[in-house]
Order: sequence, then structure tokens, then C-alpha cells
Amino acid sequence: MTTRDSTINPDIFKAYDVRGVYGEDLTEEAVYRIGRATALYLNVPEIAVCRDMRVSSPQLTAAAIQGITDQGVNVIDCGMTTTDELYFIVGYYNYPAGIMITASHNPKQYNGIKFCRAQAYPISLDTGLADIRDLAIRGNFPEPAHKGSVTHRDATDAYIKHALSYIDVSKVRPLKVVVDAGNGMAGMIMPRVFEHLPAHLYPLYFELDGTFPNHSPSPIEPENLVALQEKVLEIGADFGAAFDGDADRMFPVDDYGNIVDGSMVMLLLSDSILRKHPGSTILYNLVLSKSVPALIERKGGKAIRTRVGHSYIKAEMRKYNAILGGEHSGHFYFRDNWYADSGLIAFLLILELISIENKPLSELIKPLDTWVRSGEINTHVNDVQGKANAIEEHFGKGALSVDHLDGVTFDYGDWWFNVRPSNTEPLLRLNLEAKTRHLMEQKRDEVLEFIRS
Repeated sequence: MTTRDSTINPDIFKAYDVRGVYGEDLTEEAVYRIGRATALYLNVPEIAVCRDMRVSSPQLTAAAIQGITDQGVNVIDCGMTTTDELYFIVGYYNYPAGIMITASHNPKQYNGIKFCRAQAYPISLDTGLADIRDLAIRGNFPEPAHKGSVTHRDATDAYIKHALSYIDVSKVRPLKVVVDAGNGMAGMIMPRVFEHLPAHLYPLYFELDGTFPNHSPSPIEPENLVALQEKVLEIGADFGAAFDGDADRMFPVDDYGNIVDGSMVMLLLSDSILRKHPGSTILYNLVLSKSVPALIERKGGKAIRTRVGHSYIKAEMRKYNAILGGEHSGHFYFRDNWYADSGLIAFLLILELISIENKPLSELIKPLDTWVRSGEINTHVNDVQGKANAIEEHFGKGALSVDHLDGVTFDYGDWWFNVRPSNTEPLLRLNLEAKTRHLMEQKRDEVLEFIRS
């Protein structure tokens, strides 16, 4: 492959990864150069490479491997798997770096690359991705003394064993569980997980198909959970779970088919972890429900509030030796999983908790869910900073507290809200929570009207 006479669109380099439309701004040539740039920048002897099931992933993986080996670095090709398995592979086998060819929850025309260093430490724009971008765009690579080699490794059984070590399999009851893989990577891994469990798996869309014929692989959008909700009700399942395309995020629905949001999942995980590890430190991002720190402290844990974004959470978890971290977006991070997120471990902990408590998921959540949330609402604005300043001037006066940990958060006691800018688009993101539905809706509409005025 040539490394000359072609350009790379710098916009494919996002805050935490590379994303672009395959064949347009994300081509084999671009990925070849990103592979070479990654090898050159990291200056490590070997890099683990995994991919998802997208139609373009085999070609882009081949291009990345060619780029890495042409720069004199060896590749451990771990084949098709989940993003959380890549993190496991890099941590467990002590590899110095890893990349995953995936566009996660994006539509079928997209693909991308996620990067990590040793111990699954994330590489974002602030911690090396900008340097990789600049090297790839320049395309001026020194010729190494020799080419790298490629070896193959299938680590899925080892990953499943690791994930199962988080629970006591003997306590799992023969629950009926619906899993919607959305034609993504959960369709490969979940049947192998359930071989070790007494629970009954009811699969939805387990065929690996990067054209996503049934629905978009983005379960954070409620319309993509409809089939799961219907199936749970149809068979009287104990609960259901949907995974995104690369299966590092997990979104449950309860026995009534109601969506269980990220705050409620974090409550359940915190409860489970604190039973096993009393007094532990748990991190939660600042747009999760106030119910989360309240429960952590009530159960004897230490709750630490952090800004949104996996690179921040992982760094803070290391700093505080936190056992668990969580986000509203369905990312849950585990210290003993190299501080990396895992949809599978989160799923198993909920399965175990329902089994131990011998109560439906809806009943487990009910006493914990003491606030009403708006969910994240995005608004396009022309002048993000100007609007943020106006919001602070208008809403700051009556607030009990105002803080700037991430965007700006206003707390009024019986309701609060956070407004923060998007990393990549001219958007303001609103999260609001109140003690009653009426108050939440009233204040949500009031704040939105101001943002959109």
C-alpha cells in the first residue's frame, strides 16, 4: 500500500476513538496509515488486534495489521470478538497495546478503531490519539529493520471464565432471560456464556450481521428495545438485556418490559459489589441519579462523583482504587477487570442479584428509585459557550449550589440539573432530576424553553 498521494480527514479522530463512514473518510489506506502511526508512536514490540462483525471490518483489520507489521511491530490477531474482550486480552496476557476495529453502536455504513495501552489504559485525544493522528496524516514513516509477524489467539473461553469469576454460578437460578444481540457481537459470546449457567437463554437477533437487518445496534434509543420488551412480556421472562454492536454496553428491561436506565443499573451493581466487598469506593458520573451516591453511602461504601467520559472515570478509578465506576450511557467499569468496562460482567452481576434476592427485577428497583429523571436531552445551539453562560446567569441565582465539574450543575434540593457541551458537535446536553414526575416535567420544560429560546 502506498503512503503517499492521499489525505486523511482529521475529523475521523474523535475524543476517544476513530470513527468514519467506510469507503468515504475511513478507507483501507487511511487505516493502514493509522496502523503504521500507532506502531510508530507506541514503540512497543507487539499489539493485539480484534474486530467486530461489521461488513467492512475484515478489510479494515487486514489494513491495520499490514500497517502495524510494515512498521516492524508484531500483531496478535485475536479475531472477531467484543470490545470488552479486547480490554481483557491486553490486561490478562500483559500485552503492551491493543486496537479494536469497531464503530460500536453507529449505523452500518460506519466503522472505526478503539485504542488502549498496557493494562487496558485508554488512548484518547489527550493521551496519544492526537499524536497518532498527526503521524498518520503526515504519512512519512521510517522503514524498520524488519517487518513484524502475525500470530493468532482465541481468548474467548478465558474471557468468559474471567467474567464468570465475578459471580457465584451455584447461586444462579433457572431464570428466563431474553438477550437481544442486535446482530452484534453479543450473538457470538452469549451462547457460550450460558453453557456455564443454569438460567435459560432466549436469543433475539444472534446472527452476526453487520447490515443490522432488525434494528440499529444502539440500545440507548428506546425504539431499538421494542422487540426485547415484547419478547420479555410474551414469554414471561424474568428480565431482558440488549447489547450494543460491540457488546461493551448492556441495557436491561425488567419483568414488565420497562427500560432500566443507567442510574438504576448502577444502583444494582453497587448493591451487589458492596455485599461482596464492604466499604469499597465507587465512582459515578455526575449525571447519574442522586439515588446512586445515597445507596452507596447507605450500604457503607464511599461514593465519588466524576465527570462524564470513560478516560476520566478510568483515571479516577485508578487514583482512588475504586472497585466500580458507572455512567448513564451504559458503561460500567470494574477495577479487577483492568478498570475497563464490561457489558458481560454487568449482566452477570444483575442475573446473580435477581437469583439471590429471589425477587423480580422490578421489585428490586422499586425501593431504590426515589427520583424521576428526564433522561439526556440534546439541543443544537449556535453559540454553545454563550448559551451556557446565559443559563448560569439565569438559573444560578436561586440554586443551593452551582458547580463546574463538567459543564454546569445546579442543585435546588428537590430538583437539580446539569448542562454540558458535546465533545464533537454544537450540542448542549441536559440531564434533570426531581423528587416527583410533575416537578421533573415542569422544570425540564422550563429549562429546555430557555435553552431553545
